[in-house]
Amino acid sequence: MEYILIIIAAVFVNNVVLAQFLGICPFLGVSGKVSTSAGMGGAVIFVLTLAAIVTYLIQHFILIPLQIEYMQTISFILVIAALVQMVEIILKKASPSLYQALGIFLPLITTNCAVLGIAILSIQKDYNLAQTAVFALANGVGFALALILFAGLREQLDLTSNVPKQMKGYPIALIVAGLLAMAFMGFGGIVK
Repeated sequence: MEYILIIIAAVFVNNVVLAQFLGICPFLGVSGKVSTSAGMGGAVIFVLTLAAIVTYLIQHFILIPLQIEYMQTISFILVIAALVQMVEIILKKASPSLYQALGIFLPLITTNCAVLGIAILSIQKDYNLAQTAVFALANGVGFALALILFAGLREQLDLTSNVPKQMKGYPIALIVAGLLAMAFMGFGGIVK
C-alpha cells in the first residue's frame, strides 16, 4: 500500500512539473509534438530512475561513510551528466530520428532540475532503495504524462482557428499549461 501511495502522489498529486514546477524548460521546449514528447518522456524516465538509484547508493555507501555529505550536489550532477551521455549515445545509434528531434533538449536533461530534485528529495524523505526507485520511476512517469498531455493539447491548439493571432504559440501554451497544472492540483484532495 505504501508503494501505491508513493506512485499516486508522485504521478498525480505532487507531479514534478505541474505541482512542483521542476523541469519546465523541457516541458515547454519539447512539447510541440506528441511523438517527440514521448521520446523525451522515455529518456527522462530512464535517466531519472537510474540517477535516483545510483545517487542513493553514492549517498549511503560513499558520502555518508566518508562524512562528505556536502559533496552531494556536485556528485549527483556528475552522475546525471554521465547517464545523459549514455542515453544520448544509445539514442544516436538506436533512433537517429528521435535523436535529431530532441536536439539540444537531450543534453539539457543534465541540467533538468527535475532529475536532480528527485534524487535529492528521495534522500531527504529518507526512502530506502526500493522506495527511491519507485519514487523516481513514478516521478518520471508523471513527467512523461504531463509532457505528452501538454503536447497533445498544443497540437490540437495548432489545428484550431479559434485562437486569436496574438495568443498563438507560447501565450496560449502557457495558459493551457496553467490550466493543466490546476487540473493536476485537483488530485491533492485525494491523497493526504
